Amino acid sequence: MGALRFLLIIFGVWLGCEPAMAERRVALVIGNSAYKSVARLTNPANDATLVGGMFKKAGFDAVDIKLDLNVAEMRRALRDFGDKTRDAEVAVIYYAGHGIELDGINYLIPTDATLERDSDVLDETIALDRALFAVDPAKKLRLIILDACRDNPFAKTMKRTIASRAIGRGLAKIEPTSPNTMIAFAAKAGSTASDGDSRNSPFAAALVDRLPTPGLDLGKAFRFVRDDVLKNTGNKQEPYVYGSLGGDDVPLVVAKPVATGPQANPDEAIRRDYELALQIGTREVWTAFLAKYADGFYASLAKGQLNRIAAEETRAAAVEKARQAEEEKARLMAEKAKKAEQDKAAAAAKAAEDARLAAEKAKQIEEAKAAAAEQRRKDAETAVAKALADKQAAEKALADKIANDKAAAELAARQAAEKAQRDGEQKVAAVAPTQSPSSLSPQETAKLVQSELRRVGCLTGASDGEWNATSQRSLTLFNKHAGTKLDTNLASFDALDAIKRKQGRVCPLVCDRGFKADGDACVKITCRAGYRVNDDNECERVQDKKPVATRDDAKPRDDERKKTEAAPSKPQATGQIYCSNAGCRPVRPGCHIEILSGAAAAQRGANNAGGSTGSVEVCN
Repeated sequence: MGALRFLLIIFGVWLGCEPAMAERRVALVIGNSAYKSVARLTNPANDATLVGGMFKKAGFDAVDIKLDLNVAEMRRALRDFGDKTRDAEVAVIYYAGHGIELDGINYLIPTDATLERDSDVLDETIALDRALFAVDPAKKLRLIILDACRDNPFAKTMKRTIASRAIGRGLAKIEPTSPNTMIAFAAKAGSTASDGDSRNSPFAAALVDRLPTPGLDLGKAFRFVRDDVLKNTGNKQEPYVYGSLGGDDVPLVVAKPVATGPQANPDEAIRRDYELALQIGTREVWTAFLAKYADGFYASLAKGQLNRIAAEETRAAAVEKARQAEEEKARLMAEKAKKAEQDKAAAAAKAAEDARLAAEKAKQIEEAKAAAAEQRRKDAETAVAKALADKQAAEKALADKIANDKAAAELAARQAAEKAQRDGEQKVAAVAPTQSPSSLSPQETAKLVQSELRRVGCLTGASDGEWNATSQRSLTLFNKHAGTKLDTNLASFDALDAIKRKQGRVCPLVCDRGFKADGDACVKITCRAGYRVNDDNECERVQDKKPVATRDDAKPRDDERKKTEAAPSKPQATGQIYCSNAGCRPVRPGCHIEILSGAAAAQRGANNAGGSTGSVEVCN
């Protein structure tokens, strides 16, 4: 009867641990690579094939893989998938291709889109809200995975119908309104993702590696995906997840259930049966336990329990035999049996008592063995529980470290952004004071205009606040090259605003003599040896020139001429003195006076060449 009760209990436990009805899971996978208006993308078709195969291996009930869809085909695929999600617990959409953000709304781009103007986005693309509408009927989990944060080539050529319309880089942040909804981006909002150098993108490879892990919660799985992508891209690409799930773990692939529920110890079912048999404690129950679990730790414990029961039965039999011997002894004494019979009865009673004591001792030994085995069992269970607790503590420490590292990185990025904003504000404050125009003096206004004229290359002088002729010429030069008609007689805020709107140099660079223009600067002209810079700012050879007599060299001759003005004008030839119209002087060393005829004297430019004779000084 006890064995039957045990088997009924075990059967009931087994029925209670049977897995519940499997939940229905459906997936739609789209990969757009063959774009007609821009360059073909290499990886989206490969990524969609890889991710779709992952969903099939994970046991999804329906997986639709669609490649290179135009706008009509994408709308039809989302409509058909919406019909499948009505009776599903889990619905997933994966999209790889180009996406675009317009005025804070995200759109998926089909392969036939041209997007010549920003208004074409509304007609030629699919809003992300349409995909959210398709997964909304799912009862337990709604998941959208977007590998569409690539650098968008359409945004570079698209014409703006409204100048202020914002077209973002990457995709915009989104917060789902439906519960149990998650949207995973390949890169954080406002940034772009990489296709990588291999057959698949880093994001798709990480998804296939992490999401199918049985029993792994999606939130933790996407954190692992984030870590893998950051590592493989050198911290250049950070995936991000928007939305949230409830407190219970939601794995994409449910772990296989065990008979006793999700317990860390694989021997939990045997342990529960052992504890149940221990409560009953009969020979029949332990025999049934050993018939089901013939080997192992708990089988040894059961055998010990059987030995304990056998010892107890032996002790009880010995006690009963001793009681019967005592009764027999009393009967013989009462009947005044012979002394021999009394002695025999006494000996039998003593033997029975000895047997009882031996049985009692054997029972105590078996009970000690059973107690020791039970203690070993409890110690083993404590060790398993401690190992499980240590593992959970290690996982929590790792999760805390990842969260702390992320918080530190976000703090550093925020501080860097705040510093950049402060630096920008300081630069703006340096160029455009925060005071109102009415609070600035004319000299301060002139100094600001002069500073901007220097920046665009129209003023080379200092920004001294004096609006003089040089400053007026500089503003005239700016009007000429910028096509403006600003009043040059005074420095105004209209002139300041007009000059500040120019980003680069406006006036051509003019350099002084001896310098030439090199980009936005004047550099000195260097000529090689024997050359110099001429008036045309070019290098020319230096010419040798005859020495020119200076006024100081002619002064002694003028004094000598004045002293001899009173002398006769007719030249005289002597041995020591040479006279001419310029005056008389001693004959130079190594020279002599030669008297010539009139014709010869005229030919050689002799003194008094107009007469019949003349004289010249001849030097060897």
